[in-house]
Amino acid sequence: MKSALVVVDVQNDFCEGGSLAVAGGAAVAARISDYLRRHGAEYDTIVATRDWHAPLPDTNDGHFAAPGTEPDYVTTWPVHCVAGTPGAEYHPDLVLPERTVHVVKGESRQDYSGFQGRVVDADGPAQLGALLHARDIACVDVVGIATDFCVAATATDARRAGATVVTVLTDLTAAVSAPTAVRALTDLTAQRIRLEESR
Repeated sequence: MKSALVVVDVQNDFCEGGSLAVAGGAAVAARISDYLRRHGAEYDTIVATRDWHAPLPDTNDGHFAAPGTEPDYVTTWPVHCVAGTPGAEYHPDLVLPERTVHVVKGESRQDYSGFQGRVVDADGPAQLGALLHARDIACVDVVGIATDFCVAATATDARRAGATVVTVLTDLTAAVSAPTAVRALTDLTAQRIRLEESR
């Protein structure tokens, strides 16, 4: 069966020093790069997603906390990953192969899953689900940031898009918080999504 690796949102704003930093984000970037060096050739397709939000006053459909209000870090967030800014770029420790398919999401919307975004410079389908279907991808591994939000949403949508086997490589992810990570991983298990450590 053909396989894909989806690298979710390993961006400067989600790593240490960023506007919405997740503890361990930079280390995850380096570990994913090492994993790609060792195993990247085993995947038929490699995908990398990025949040690509519009700047305030656009709240991206309520994703950014409204000016003058505090984010709740559950459904509203500080301004992050604004399109074209350094914070939206991939972390420098993330080294992706040239053949990587790039997806941007959250353009004036509250996208969490990479399957909600659009394929950049698509040579074929502009949506990730359609692209993976066109490439006959049956197995999808998901890594990146954050375990409890965009990684979980992407893994869920990979299953909904028809992937036969979906696996989250847990040591190649970083979470916003332990309680939300436990809830997300429990939910993924209930969906028969595999939770494994990388090889």
